Amino acid sequence: MGLANARALCPDLVTRPADPEHETRALAGLCRWAGRYAPLVAVDGADGLMADVTGVAHLFGGEEELRADLHARLEQAGLEAQSALAGTGGAAWALARHGGGIIPKGGLSAHLGSLPVAALRLDPATAASLTRVGLARIADLLALPRAALAHRFGPALVRRLDQALGVEPEPVSPAPETPHFGVRMTLPEPIGRQEDVMTGLARLLDRLCAMLALHHSGARRLRLELRRVDRGTAGVEIGLARPMRDPSRIAPLFRRGVDEVDAGFGIDALRLTAPVVEPLAPEQLGGGPMAESGDALADLMSSLGNRLGFDRVLRPLPADSRIPERSFLLAPAARSEPAAGFAQPGPPRPIVIFAPEPAEVSPPPGPGRPPARFRWRRMNLTTHRATGPERIAPEWWIDDPAWRTGIRDYWRIETREGPRLWLFTTPQSGGAWHVQGEFA
Repeated sequence: MGLANARALCPDLVTRPADPEHETRALAGLCRWAGRYAPLVAVDGADGLMADVTGVAHLFGGEEELRADLHARLEQAGLEAQSALAGTGGAAWALARHGGGIIPKGGLSAHLGSLPVAALRLDPATAASLTRVGLARIADLLALPRAALAHRFGPALVRRLDQALGVEPEPVSPAPETPHFGVRMTLPEPIGRQEDVMTGLARLLDRLCAMLALHHSGARRLRLELRRVDRGTAGVEIGLARPMRDPSRIAPLFRRGVDEVDAGFGIDALRLTAPVVEPLAPEQLGGGPMAESGDALADLMSSLGNRLGFDRVLRPLPADSRIPERSFLLAPAARSEPAAGFAQPGPPRPIVIFAPEPAEVSPPPGPGRPPARFRWRRMNLTTHRATGPERIAPEWWIDDPAWRTGIRDYWRIETREGPRLWLFTTPQSGGAWHVQGEFA
């Protein structure tokens, strides 16, 4: 029901905002904890767990004792739970959500018969259809022909009924655990030289990259932990511009950090982990010059990122705007992909665009003509060739103070002194000239 209706019935109702992300993590942690009661435990929906306790109950003194121990520990942790034990997963699911308890062997039909049909894990529409025709309890379905039920209400109803009664098997299938990408090495004698540490790192990288290849993954961040003989630790962490699992390309990135490590009285253990990984499909060897250039660019970005910070290595990306200074944006190169087509239709743009800088024009040119001579950045320049004008109007839906003066007329100017500049004038401001870019 709605919250207002619920508060009308219960004025003292306490509510909190739902947090599905934290609830999912809490349920996953509870699933790991429940491994003390069964070798196979799986998350069942958003609020339940399913465990296969076959051959385990006698370790706790019986099914009653196992269930009592479970509830006592959950209550001690501040959790309210309902549980059921049955010969099938479907029957345990139904009973756990309708009172709980234990169904003895051979008593599935008798104990499930009094439960509503919704206890069979049916969708709400099918459960409502069964109730409308007078089939409100599971016992009402047991005596009916299966073919007629499947024909009228769909095969899902018969499948759920057979799973609850044990006719169709339904094994517990826990989700596979996330692999841990980490390797370690214990040394018989302490080491301290950089080359010795790099040799040990190379062996760890070979093992770690083989593990990554097995799971079709690549590392984006790697951490090397060095344990000293005095039980102190030192760490070297690097980032990668893209997922990678090539030891020969990763190892050089550690050299600078390893060189700065204080080995003390020696290092007797190394541990290499990949805390951040991403999917990386197998690649065809010998991809040609294009693949090699891509690898070289990734290596360059990784090297610069580890020295300067990955947020400082930027690449330009196109933006949907005709305004020169808003026609591109800068994004971290390691977290973005290069644009397929950066060039926009229309006249060419300068290789460098900067904030408008005033230019002193003397004598002032006539309307619709470029300046013959002008002074910019303490340089006297003479126009050799000019192309234009290109008129750009401001984007009226964005209030940009720099464009409140109105339209601009842009010219491409080639000077006799060498610079190839992008000049504009604003007719509404009395003919003032500015330089905003430089061509290659």
